[in-house]
Amino acid sequence: MRVPAGLPTFLLASFLAAPLASAAPPAPAPAHPILGIWTLALPSLRCSETYRFRGDGTTLVTSAEEVSESEYRIPDQPSEKGFYKLEDRIVKDNGKKDCSGEIMKVGTQATNFVRFHPSGGLFLMCSDETMQACIGPFERVEGEEA
Repeated sequence: MRVPAGLPTFLLASFLAAPLASAAPPAPAPAHPILGIWTLALPSLRCSETYRFRGDGTTLVTSAEEVSESEYRIPDQPSEKGFYKLEDRIVKDNGKKDCSGEIMKVGTQATNFVRFHPSGGLFLMCSDETMQACIGPFERVEGEEA
């Protein structure tokens, strides 16, 4: 996942933590709230990112000139605190700069915690289950397939 410029280094490190297995990712539940297309506006960078969470456990992400694909894992139900643990590993990248000017590397792994708004149309992505260090909101793009 992309991390906007200006986030504290400790936060960036927490986004790049736990490894994923190399096997194909399990598909999320067919009605999982993560499925679909989401945008993250980054007004301070004059940029936005689009995330397509597909039903086969893969994503397609566009950020400025970058286009990347990743595999993700997410449980069917949130934790007792209301968060979904999202594990992600980049498997393809075009080698171009993202919104923050960075070039993501294939193999980069991230673990984040997603908290959905009750409407289902927004979510925050956090470094843990406290909502103390989050990015977002990610907004659902209605009327388009992932």
